[in-house]
Amino acid sequence: MNITNPEKKLAGGVAVITGAGAGIGSAFALRAAELGMTVVVTDISAPRAEAVAQCIREKGSKAEHKDIDVSVPSELEALAEDVFARHGRIPASRWDATLDINVKGAINGVRAFAQRMIDQSEECWIANLASIGAFSVFPTQTAYIVTKHAVQAFSEGLFLEMQLKKASVNVCSVIPGMLKTSIFDAEPGAGEPASAKAYRQMMHSAMHTYGMDLNEGVKIMMRQIAEGKFWVSSQPEMTAQAVGRRVQFLKDQQDPAIAEDAKHLLGL
Repeated sequence: MNITNPEKKLAGGVAVITGAGAGIGSAFALRAAELGMTVVVTDISAPRAEAVAQCIREKGSKAEHKDIDVSVPSELEALAEDVFARHGRIPASRWDATLDINVKGAINGVRAFAQRMIDQSEECWIANLASIGAFSVFPTQTAYIVTKHAVQAFSEGLFLEMQLKKASVNVCSVIPGMLKTSIFDAEPGAGEPASAKAYRQMMHSAMHTYGMDLNEGVKIMMRQIAEGKFWVSSQPEMTAQAVGRRVQFLKDQQDPAIAEDAKHLLGL
């Protein structure tokens, strides 16, 4: 197993990962376990969380599971209180990463954990899951895009807040590139337009054709988190391209426009 020097300080720590019942969250949970961390697997689906925790335990690592709805602040408060009470004061090697695709969940997670992390005065980590979508806009995906822009801004603000407090809390924005996950496998939602379905099918095909192996991508990102980087990405060049396009758009103060290669998806 390949473990980098920065990752070695995570060994023996506790990783609290939300949305860890599937996809990127579960991959982070498995990688954290490989690094020798005790993993608290949380998900809104108890069976999914239990399955991931059981997989970790079967490999000889420590894991427990909790069914948590991150949109309910009291559930995250109870989780934080329970974790800190049972695992004690978290030393420099300990790590807490709150990963969730919902803005409210990210904020609730930080509210529940951040002050405790600041008070312990030892190095720890908060990782918020953003997206390439934080630097783009696409019709039919507006709700998703809004949440990712918000998570990116929240993470940047939180990073600066921790600097002002001189806190030993590393904050990062996790921006996965194209990874092979099940995110585009879901059935269409009620009232979903045909264009949204076409977009999802296109992304599903592209992901499985060109996407990076999920576990490999998570190893890359976990190493960056351990190194204390703010910008965390499985494919940095993809992130750089997206950010570059967004910067140019803002610099030119253009009207929003649909990319030529995407117009056919919308029947234009």
